Order: sequence, then C-alpha cells, then structure tokens
Amino acid sequence: MKSYSRVLSIAGSDSGGGAGIQADLKTFAACSCFGMSVVTAITAQNTCGVVDIHTIPTASIAAQIQAVLADIGADAVKIGMLHSAEVINTVADNLRSSSSGSIVVDPVMVATSGDRLIEESAVVTLKRELLPLAALITPNIAEAEILTGKNIRTRADMETAAEHLRSELGVSVLLKGGHLEDDALVDILLTAGATRPLFFTNRRVDTRNTHGTGCTLSSAIAAFMAQGKTLAEAVDAGEKYLHAAITAGAGYSIGKGHGPVHHFHRFW
Repeated sequence: MKSYSRVLSIAGSDSGGGAGIQADLKTFAACSCFGMSVVTAITAQNTCGVVDIHTIPTASIAAQIQAVLADIGADAVKIGMLHSAEVINTVADNLRSSSSGSIVVDPVMVATSGDRLIEESAVVTLKRELLPLAALITPNIAEAEILTGKNIRTRADMETAAEHLRSELGVSVLLKGGHLEDDALVDILLTAGATRPLFFTNRRVDTRNTHGTGCTLSSAIAAFMAQGKTLAEAVDAGEKYLHAAITAGAGYSIGKGHGPVHHFHRFW
C-alpha cells in the first residue's frame, strides 16, 4: 500500500479562504501531501481585513490534536495563529506529549491588513513554551520586531535579528524581508548549527494579491520537510513555490483588498 506524506496545520480559519487553515490545506495538497487541520480560532475576514476573532475552547483544540495524531500521525506540523496564552500552552503541551514530526512555526501576529492577531500577553508565552519546540520559525519583519523588541530597517538589521532569535530560542530562523522597500525580496535563513546565513532572493512582483503569503510559505516548507528534504532544501523549494504562486496570482482579481496567491498554479 502507498503512504501519504502527512502534514498537520494548527492555525486559525480564514473565512476569506486566502490565509490560515484554508491556505495551509491548499498548499499541502499542491505540494503533494495529505493535509489535516486543528482549528484554533475562527476569524471573520476578507481581503480588506479582520472583522472578528472567535477563539476555540482549549479542550476542543487539545481533542483535535489528540484525535489526529493518535490515529493518522504527522510527518510535519505547521503552526500558525494562536490567539492567546492559554491556546499556546495547550498546543505546546499536546505536542510535547506526542510524536509529531518536524514543527514549523509561523508566529502569526499581524495580518496583511495590519490587524493584530495575538494578545500582547501571549507573546511571552509563545517565546517560552512553543517556539523552542520548532525546527524552524518563519517571522516576517513586523513579527521579528515584536519578538526581539528592536526595529528592523535594513538587511543588516535582519541578520542581527535572526541571530538574536536563534541564540535566544535555540531554533533555526527564516526571517522574511518582504516588508522592506527594496526592489528584491530577500529572506534570511539561519539554521541552528550554521556559521553564516543563507539568502533567498526573489524579484518583487507588482501585485496586491499577497494575502496569506506567510501561511503559504511556512506550509510549503513543512510539506517539503514531511517528504524528507533537509531544512535548507525545504526552504528553497518553499520559496520557489511561493514566488510562482504570487506571480500566477497577480493576474487575478478577487475582493477589494489584498487578494490571495494562486496555490494551484501548477495545475490550472
């Protein structure tokens, strides 16, 4: 019998379909993996912004994790939006007690629209309880500024912030540079044992359709790790997948704000 590469997303639901659980499952499928989900929050949102957030009870979150891992299992786990300290503790406790494969954490704190997606008090818990469990964390500049407490304005600032996070948390860091104003997009990967970073450079695409890019990239990396690629190989493959999805999605119009990338650009 054949077996699937299995990836579990633990994240919030995006009613607009471009980010969160919805983007994760699309990405897993597009990258040849079987996707599963644990919903941590229900957001009412669209391409223009987040209207409402309803947190799922922690007992239900724990039950979802336990049900999936006890039966199906996971070769990798992608973690996205965790709204509160209680939710973060619940996820961390359940992953510590389970066999879940490589963990990729996208520390979702601010939506593309600028809406805050995590409580202030939860940041300390995130850094103490969950991020050290990860094989990789994938903050953008705004999230890295929250995690480090320092402003990031240049590529040199990015390198300093990545080293700060790696040293403090003991994990590999992919710091995404899309929020800088450079013509090229440069992401910096600093793995746990590396003496120097790796740089992933893509041309900037002229498009508003960037909703869910962080979710999509972290999910693609998790999917490629589930298939046995090394961390650096998975990041490289994930970067290429996302850039192609952004490029293909630029030709579409959906909603009045920041539309999604084209997750299934390889197929239609």
